[in-house]
Amino acid sequence: MWKRTVSHIFTKPATTKYPFVKPVLPEDYRGKPEYTIKTCNMIDLSGTERELGFDVQALLRVNCTVCARDCPANAIQIVEVEGKKRPQFDFNKCIFCNQCVESCPRNAIKGTNIYELATTDKNSLIIRPKPNASEAKKQ
Repeated sequence: MWKRTVSHIFTKPATTKYPFVKPVLPEDYRGKPEYTIKTCNMIDLSGTERELGFDVQALLRVNCTVCARDCPANAIQIVEVEGKKRPQFDFNKCIFCNQCVESCPRNAIKGTNIYELATTDKNSLIIRPKPNASEAKKQ
């Protein structure tokens, strides 16, 4: 017993000094997904100098709900914003598998390295889509 106790005095600690020293994350780390409302449900045709795109709902009368359909934890719900249906993320349920990032056909959902989501307010973990700034000024 004494031999083991003395050997631990001279060994490197197994823990890190988090939160004072941030960990080095691997490139393929799956953190909090981020959502861009501007590219959701949009077909981008901007190969020219001007920004040109068409809203999928306006053309086909349907919404792309692939992210909500493919989410294994049902952490994504489709809600209406500005008369259009957009995803709402509930990070209380999210398992950070990034399936939504993989399946989004418009690249509106991106993966990040954000891993610090601790909070005392569960409602702050529900990310609601915000209206576009230009649309908000009109109202």
